[in-house]
Amino acid sequence: MIHPKQLVLASANPGKIKELQELLADQGISILPQGDLNIPDIEETGLTFIENAILKARNAAALSGLPAIADDSGLEVDYLLGAPGIYSARYAGIGATDSTNREKLLAALAEVPTESRNARYQTVIVYLRHAEDPTPIICQGTWEGRIALEPKGSEGFGYDPIFYVPETDCHAAELDKATKHNLSHRGKAIAQFLQHMKPVSYTHLRAHETDSYLV
Repeated sequence: MIHPKQLVLASANPGKIKELQELLADQGISILPQGDLNIPDIEETGLTFIENAILKARNAAALSGLPAIADDSGLEVDYLLGAPGIYSARYAGIGATDSTNREKLLAALAEVPTESRNARYQTVIVYLRHAEDPTPIICQGTWEGRIALEPKGSEGFGYDPIFYVPETDCHAAELDKATKHNLSHRGKAIAQFLQHMKPVSYTHLRAHETDSYLV
């Protein structure tokens, strides 16, 4: 499959828009935020990241006439049985900000010891060639870590200031862009997506078919 040059991104989240634009910039893919086309957000009525990502991508493709990509992601905390999960962006209620979401989570874990604060970022990337695409490309990435006792760092967005990354011994909000893109859930999902979008080598296929006849 050969990738298109322009995709509409079904998101109004500035952090996601920036990260996806950075991750795809070197691939010659232009990311057009749906807000630039006056496409409104669709209500996220799904019960999983996959369902919500498909809803968002289909809405953006239908209203733009362009191929669409959507990212639905969130934070899962083991002690909270996977919460905030799909509700991560609105964990502190309607109109929640990154700051109020982090404050609520830290309060919920106030008495929880470090060894019980394991958590992970999850993301699902969905790509639709058009609004009626019956076979969307679905990619998933996971980033393991734990919830810190206090925020640190000024990079990233969302829960990054309180997401401790053991392999780097620092918080996600302290990582430089290149390191974060290499380790993060979103970076892993986009890497899968780009593998799906690589053009098929018909020369390789013909050689493989020839070999099969010789067996």
